[in-house]
Amino acid sequence: MTDKPFPTEAQIAAALAAAKARPALTEIYFVACGGSYALMLPNQYAVDRHAKTIAGHALNAAEFMARNPARLGPTSAVILCSHSGTTPETVDAARFARAKGALTVALTNLPGSPLDEAVEFPVYYTHAPKTFAPDHSPAVMARLTFGIMGVREGNPLAQKVEKALTALPALIDTAIAAHTDRIATFAEAMKREPVIYTMGAGANYATAYSYAICIFQEMQWIHSAGIHAGEYFHGPFEITDFDVPFIVLRGLGASRKMDDRGLAFATKYSQRVTTLCAEELGLGNIDAEVVEHVEHMAFGTLLRVYCDKLADSRGHPLTVRRYMWKMDY
Repeated sequence: MTDKPFPTEAQIAAALAAAKARPALTEIYFVACGGSYALMLPNQYAVDRHAKTIAGHALNAAEFMARNPARLGPTSAVILCSHSGTTPETVDAARFARAKGALTVALTNLPGSPLDEAVEFPVYYTHAPKTFAPDHSPAVMARLTFGIMGVREGNPLAQKVEKALTALPALIDTAIAAHTDRIATFAEAMKREPVIYTMGAGANYATAYSYAICIFQEMQWIHSAGIHAGEYFHGPFEITDFDVPFIVLRGLGASRKMDDRGLAFATKYSQRVTTLCAEELGLGNIDAEVVEHVEHMAFGTLLRVYCDKLADSRGHPLTVRRYMWKMDY
């Protein structure tokens, strides 16, 4: 990683100019693995909600190649992400998409990485997971997605998203400070738990999914599952009991009705529910048209502080692995 500031703004502008210059652009494929794949889900959600001529598809990188979408070609944009820029499936997917004639854009934290070199338009982001800034990966993804909808369809929400991203850092810092006692209580209460479930809906499901697979399973070896609040009553609610821990994300967007229904049931039958509420975090001050597209970033940053404290209480650093990067797999 270079000590010089990343040229993120110029890179975003170049990618958007390339998207605008395409004779036609009818779909965006959001392609990655693991936590980077979770990063893609809110952007498919945004395209589904707002794009009129562009379809969005979020896919695991290996699945993307195996599926070999029939529509993939010169009318496609493929946005990929790998923090290290070395995830083999994602690098291969970038080459695969580029060979099909698609516009390829990649987010990475490592200039000069294989993914950087595989795409036409790399975009570098800053990584500081317990803070937030508009050049962090989820913000850069939103800026690219809404930017493409802006240059291709004249969608006016890109400017509102930019404004919301500028307002988020102060709101998140305030929320983290306000949660200091709750974070400490959570860490002590959960440090010996073998299972913690996470639940959310809309764009916030991505955060629930990410923390289930990347933080609890990968980094803490705690059994977990990301539960979509709309799916909770179609199977998962049967595991609810008085001593079963849940983290529930309560948003302010179109999916709030699902959040509230799931939260009401979980808190009725479990005494171990941790609720993060977007309204309580001050996100009601964000423009109502775009708050559902940025609140997952606030949840993700705050939850990382929760989980860092949990790791300390468990004596299990987030960097410890059994298998990842230690053997062939």
